[in-house]
Amino acid sequence: MLQLKRPIAFFDLETTGITITTDRIIDIAIIKIMPDGEQLRKTFRLNPGMPIPAPSTAIHGIADSDVKDSPTFKMVANEIKQFLDNCDLGGYNSNRFDIPLLTEEFLRAGLDINLKERKMVDVQQIFMKMEKRTLEAAYLFYCGKKLENSHNAEADVQATYEVLLGQLERYPELENDVDALHNISKGEDFADFSRRIKLIEGTPCFNFGKYKEQSVAAVFEKEPQYYNWMMKGDFAQDTKAVITDIYTKLKLKY
Repeated sequence: MLQLKRPIAFFDLETTGITITTDRIIDIAIIKIMPDGEQLRKTFRLNPGMPIPAPSTAIHGIADSDVKDSPTFKMVANEIKQFLDNCDLGGYNSNRFDIPLLTEEFLRAGLDINLKERKMVDVQQIFMKMEKRTLEAAYLFYCGKKLENSHNAEADVQATYEVLLGQLERYPELENDVDALHNISKGEDFADFSRRIKLIEGTPCFNFGKYKEQSVAAVFEKEPQYYNWMMKGDFAQDTKAVITDIYTKLKLKY
């Protein structure tokens, strides 16, 4: 059993696409693991408020007709927020995709649940550092089972949790502790979930473009129009919130 100091919620998303800033959630499945091992589950089929592209439907099998009578994310956002309260988070490729996209949906719904305060266990990162495979291969490798109904959120999130338990059993050096699993999952430190602002020795620096690895504050100080350009650009709301905080603190210095 996974050793927990507080609940951890494993979740998986099916979406309209893979662009964090513009795509939407159409299916979310959550398994909340309590410290005593009890498992609590919630699954939501959602209307994204936009057409589901055919290539996405081909992957997960969810079409516009399947969601036309479903609630929007905003309608269930508070219920999801309450279910995730006081939980660490887990998933498969969750640090790079699921958590950033979920954050965007909460911000669009007017809710800020401050996910940066949570420990985050990305089973894919652990798997890639150990074996480098897909979820289907991970499930076969660690659990000895073929993953049926892949790209179904509920099947994928169940497999993800079972893979983590398999990893803990296989690798004695892998500490059965969410703090340790968080540290091995996270890789480099970033100030935002979209990984546009990288922390270099604790200093927020750009992780893209002509100012890559340069201090955000230093760039804004010499070129404040760069902040304006980013705020008008196709950056995640979370990234814009981070740079706005830096820009505001810089302005207060003068």
